[in-house]
Amino acid sequence: MPVPWFLLSLALGRSPIVLSLERLVGPQDATHCSPGLSCHLWDSDILCLPGDIVPAPGPVLAPTHLQTELVLRCRKETYCDLCVRVAVHLAVHGHWEEPEDEEKFGGAADPGVEEPRNASLQAQVVLSFQAYPTTRCVLLEVQVPAALVQFGQSVGSVVYDCFEAALGSEVRIWSYTQPRYEKELNLTQQLPALPWLNVSADGDNVHLVLNVSEEQHFGLSLYWNQVQGPPKPRWHKNLTGPQIITLNHTDLVPCLCIQVWPLEPDSVRTNICPFREDPHAHQNLWRAARLRLLTLQSWLLDAPCSLPAEAALCWQAPGGDPCQPLVPPLSWENVTVDKVLEFPLLKGHPNLCVQVNSWEKLQLQECLWADSLGPLKDDVLLLETRGPQDNRSLCALEPSGCTSLPSKASTRAARLGEYLLQDLQSGQCLQLWDDDLGALWACSMDKYIHKRWALLWLACLLFAAALSLILLLKKDHAKGWLRLLKQDVRSGAAARGRAALLLYSADDSGFERLVGALASALCQLPLRVAVDLWSRREMSAQGLVAWFHAQRRQTLQEGGVVVLLFSPGAVALCSEWLQDGVSAPGAHGPHDSFRASLSCVLPDFLQGQAPGRYVGACFDRLLHPDSVPALFRTVPVFSLPSQLPDFLGALQQPRAPRPRRLQERAEQVSRALEPALDSYFHPPGTPAPGRGVGPGAGDGT
Repeated sequence: MPVPWFLLSLALGRSPIVLSLERLVGPQDATHCSPGLSCHLWDSDILCLPGDIVPAPGPVLAPTHLQTELVLRCRKETYCDLCVRVAVHLAVHGHWEEPEDEEKFGGAADPGVEEPRNASLQAQVVLSFQAYPTTRCVLLEVQVPAALVQFGQSVGSVVYDCFEAALGSEVRIWSYTQPRYEKELNLTQQLPALPWLNVSADGDNVHLVLNVSEEQHFGLSLYWNQVQGPPKPRWHKNLTGPQIITLNHTDLVPCLCIQVWPLEPDSVRTNICPFREDPHAHQNLWRAARLRLLTLQSWLLDAPCSLPAEAALCWQAPGGDPCQPLVPPLSWENVTVDKVLEFPLLKGHPNLCVQVNSWEKLQLQECLWADSLGPLKDDVLLLETRGPQDNRSLCALEPSGCTSLPSKASTRAARLGEYLLQDLQSGQCLQLWDDDLGALWACSMDKYIHKRWALLWLACLLFAAALSLILLLKKDHAKGWLRLLKQDVRSGAAARGRAALLLYSADDSGFERLVGALASALCQLPLRVAVDLWSRREMSAQGLVAWFHAQRRQTLQEGGVVVLLFSPGAVALCSEWLQDGVSAPGAHGPHDSFRASLSCVLPDFLQGQAPGRYVGACFDRLLHPDSVPALFRTVPVFSLPSQLPDFLGALQQPRAPRPRRLQERAEQVSRALEPALDSYFHPPGTPAPGRGVGPGAGDGT
């Protein structure tokens, strides 16, 4: 890989202290050693297998010191290769063992034993060289005459010419003997790089200034360097110098590297990773990291670069309390980017979340099962611990710790401990995990909360009855009291939130997860959302059409709104119904409520009763609002997330919040939707279109 001399001189300085090697016809390696030693280089490279350390049988030659020197291997007068010359210094280690007879009786040993002590020493010295993407191992045979064999003394060195390397690369060199008697020596060296790159910041943008001479044609590639596996290319283009490449500061991650080379045959490619130690790049890396649920038990961490991390499950209770790690009984697991990991779960639960730590600091937390199983539930997690002789103990996980059951403490779980134990014994709790050492159970608290509210409502009714009696006795003040009571009822209805029924076409499992994420985000607002994803058991018991009719009737009677979430599959179904009035059987999944709902949705639109009771929506980049059939565009159709404020305003009518509050809620929903949108439009393992860096991102030449 010849390099023009002016490039080498630019990297090494005006007067580089470099020795010119002998001009060879071909790329031949050579070796020579100190006076008195003899050495030989094997004709071909060997496998890099150090092997285990074995005891030395006596005095042996061992590498004691590595020394490198940059040299040039020139094939033409002005075209050379940068080479690393390696000198291995050797010494005699070990000693002869004294014969047993001489130790016992103090007599002279057999004269035949003296011969090995006067013999020469031989060794096979291995040099291992690594400079991405090259790895080589060569074998040097060295022989030391008996006259130079002195225990613990250096006998000289053997020099190898040479390992070729690219400018700016990092080289690693190891040396050991075969067989290996001692720990191998190692040396790391950074070769000089061309001063062609300068990084500067301008607001949210970062400029890469390439100081390449005018009319110099070169190739430029940006890639993510990986510790394991091949690099991930991000951008590649052929350019003419000089150039300024503009990047967004969010695109900078520690493994973002730059490769440049002249557009000439067999040219050397120079690599540099300027953001490896940048703290902002490390922050961007964690912002770009995503947890993706693959199946009930399997998931992976998707990130641009490799990073040290460990993960564990935690239990997130509603109300904003910190997520409580389930360690023990579960344990922390080491995480490898883009490698599928598994948790030993029997069932999923929306309150189960994954925490990812790096250097004992929480970096990432996501409740992976919430999108498919609905929002957080007010359940209690019971931890069962099993000891010897079938001893069992139970405790309820709470923000203050794990409360033993039964208990006389003043916590909520302690007060309901007897009922929780009854639910567990009767099989009403959901088992999430089971092992020889214990188990995890999720027990619902809904019925106990409903009982408490029932008592409260009964007390309110008694109070209202007493108040009515008093008002009858004071008719003059009756109207004022009734007006206040009416205002209280209205404010209570507003606090409960407006009902919303979400209808969609189940085009695929990815779109279902996206719908689940939208429904979960809307539940965080003053909205009561109904969607078939969360009511599969009720739908199976009532029947699909009956369930939809009941939900639609209840939603509209309460002054709610029906949301038609359009997708390519939904548009195709609508067009099919408008043309034929029927839908092809089996064309969609068994739980496709959108297909079943068209028979009663269409009359509302044909009779002009849809405005005010229906709204439409679709996702950016998936469907344009103009693609929705004209009949359904008689109601507002919003594109999400770009029109989220208007969409939320339509859902919360007639008591829509103020514009500032509405904008805050739109940003909250947008943040909740972002991971699901990224997962849907950019599946794991594929570069995200539009997220490339540099001009013309994603285009290769």
